Amino acid sequence: MANDIRPYNAPAGGWGALKALGEHLVEQGIPIKGAVTLGRMNQPEGFDCPGCAWPDPKHTSSFEFCENGGKAVAWEATAKRCTPEFFTAHTVTELSNWSDFDLEMVGRLTHPMAYDAASDHYVPVGWDEAFATVARHLNGLPDPNMAEFYTSGRTSNEAAFLFQLFVREFGTNNFPDCSNMCHEATSVGLPHSLGVGKGTCLLSDFDKTDCIFIFGQNPGTNSPRMMTSLRNASRRGATIMSFNPFRERALERFQSPQSPVEMATLTSTPISAKLYQLRVGGDVAVVKGLMKVLMEADDAARAGELPPVLDWDFIKGHTTGIEALTADLRATRWEDIVSQSGLARDDIEYAARAYMQAERAIIVYGMGITQHRRGAQSVQQLANLTLLRGHIGREGAGLCPVRGHSNVQGDRTVGITETPTREFLDRLERRFGFKPPSQHGHNVVTALEAMKDGKVKVFFAIGGNFVSAIPDWEVTRAALRKLDLTVQVSTKLNRSHLVHGREALILPCLGRTEIDIQATGPQSVTVEDSMSMVHASAGRNVPASEHLRSEPAIVAGIARATLGARSVVDWEGFTADYDLIRDAIEDVFPIFRGYNARIRIPGGFHLTSNARERIWATASGKANFLVFDGLGEDPPQDGLDVLWLTTVRSHDQYNTTIYSMSDRYRGVFGQRDVVFLNEQEMERRGLQADDRVDLITLSTDGVERRLSNFRIVPYAFPNGSCAAYYPEANPLVPLYSHDPMSFTPSYKAIPIRISRSRAEAV
Repeated sequence: MANDIRPYNAPAGGWGALKALGEHLVEQGIPIKGAVTLGRMNQPEGFDCPGCAWPDPKHTSSFEFCENGGKAVAWEATAKRCTPEFFTAHTVTELSNWSDFDLEMVGRLTHPMAYDAASDHYVPVGWDEAFATVARHLNGLPDPNMAEFYTSGRTSNEAAFLFQLFVREFGTNNFPDCSNMCHEATSVGLPHSLGVGKGTCLLSDFDKTDCIFIFGQNPGTNSPRMMTSLRNASRRGATIMSFNPFRERALERFQSPQSPVEMATLTSTPISAKLYQLRVGGDVAVVKGLMKVLMEADDAARAGELPPVLDWDFIKGHTTGIEALTADLRATRWEDIVSQSGLARDDIEYAARAYMQAERAIIVYGMGITQHRRGAQSVQQLANLTLLRGHIGREGAGLCPVRGHSNVQGDRTVGITETPTREFLDRLERRFGFKPPSQHGHNVVTALEAMKDGKVKVFFAIGGNFVSAIPDWEVTRAALRKLDLTVQVSTKLNRSHLVHGREALILPCLGRTEIDIQATGPQSVTVEDSMSMVHASAGRNVPASEHLRSEPAIVAGIARATLGARSVVDWEGFTADYDLIRDAIEDVFPIFRGYNARIRIPGGFHLTSNARERIWATASGKANFLVFDGLGEDPPQDGLDVLWLTTVRSHDQYNTTIYSMSDRYRGVFGQRDVVFLNEQEMERRGLQADDRVDLITLSTDGVERRLSNFRIVPYAFPNGSCAAYYPEANPLVPLYSHDPMSFTPSYKAIPIRISRSRAEAV
């Protein structure tokens, strides 16, 4: 039913998931082809899911995909096509009025296209001409730093390595990356704590843990294959505690489509022993409360000559900073913890006791932690919590950041970073013979600021939908339109093709499901999952068009056209045989030793984590307890009228890709222009369900940021908090509102006020 709000009482997964996936395959015109393709996903001889980065089990079944992973495959393997004839029939101005959902439903891009300003149409262009256009613009820049090179998490290790190689030989470290907008707080915050910017868990740890704490993560939507691990842990008696402003359905109960008993009996497995609905921005207060309980219990135990609660052997042997941390916890008042978190002290103490009783505990977190003004420091507090009980470097325990896109972590590992280390640059120079630039480049926020200031002329993106993902649309989209050239390497039409520079190119590439044949035969690429497992991926489907090229081939083609004879890189050889790319990666990054041999072993291999081995690559040589000043993850705001808005993904969505206009787990159907608000906050403002309201950011720069005519949906949400969908709510996020350490925009905490809609008032 269109534009309907109605309760959804079924568990996550189950028949609802199978029904939704089947409908999606039919909608994309591939009911049979799609089913065959899904059978190859996440298999040793198949392709890696183009969706989330949750790892594959060592012993795969024939059913290693989830509902949203299946939708990602259907979205890519669709029978629908976006041809030159489509662009002839529609101007860019006309398409700009289409929804993001309608744009991507047009189908797979089939030809390279160039924007023709005179007609306001995209027109076909040859590959060589497209490469020459990019080369002309890049070589015409007075400074290489006037170009930005963006990478999405879809990009393989091979394509990402070639991309950074080309860009550094060109002369810049400007690598704004999708990680800047999601888990950069992990990449920046954790090295200060543990010496690594990644998690310390393996998938097998979930089979051995006694306790799992989940912060700011909605696994049922954003990484549904994680639900198998959580279900199995729950069924064998592990305690799961979840901390989330929403009562996410998958954190409550899950019906496994792989369980004949649950499917036949319509039963499900409870997931969380407790689900605590903390207020938006209350995570650090909860974590400090948990640590305070642990510390006080340890004081009491030692005073009574009982076994300590904290792991003092580990703390004394492997850490520094415990004195400063405990002093801060003693000075932190319980009334402030309760006020900031929105949870009762009894609730925090109950959760802390479960954590104390666990010999092995895993701390899981997502972007509900990282996308705050102090996101990197928030991550460090979770590291503190694991260190207090010695849960780093212990089987069945550890810190588990759940990355989003399938290779966002791998791109970082092979060199996509705006802040390269001296060691990496020296290795790159020794291997290839050119001197790479050492000046740090731009991340997403600083790249947008440079565009706004007119210091950037060219923007090149491999994958993603940059224009929708970025914050502060009115400011940032205006900046993109001022550029001389924008280039998008894409599989589907999206908003980024319509908000473009004076010249613009759409370069269509192969998808993860499609066979990639080069001069030496079929090729495979590799990806790294959330737990640092690297494995091969090889598509089997016939490409959507004979005109598509692989991402490595596109990068190499542009590099040859731009650098010409001055390049010292064998771009032809790398394009012909991806084994040669992996050999080069191994030469630059010794952690990939035996790369080609190891990816031919089913399941791939694990990139060693020093922290997992209790080797601390920090300045102190130990793991560091780091103090968080105060309790607020975001700047304080005064006044009863203030609401903290968090952006969320719907269940029928992955990142910026919208699979449908519905969100069945939250009971929203056929619409996305909604704001979730509890009845007490509605009553306080004289509002009722279905009223139309405007959302206005409490900005500090004098700029009005407003979204109009949003429908109120009553929802059991904490006081002082509300939620709306990403990316629709991104215009409310000021460009200045980001973590100063990681530069991650604060998508999860936007101070706003709500007023009756101007449209409704008229």
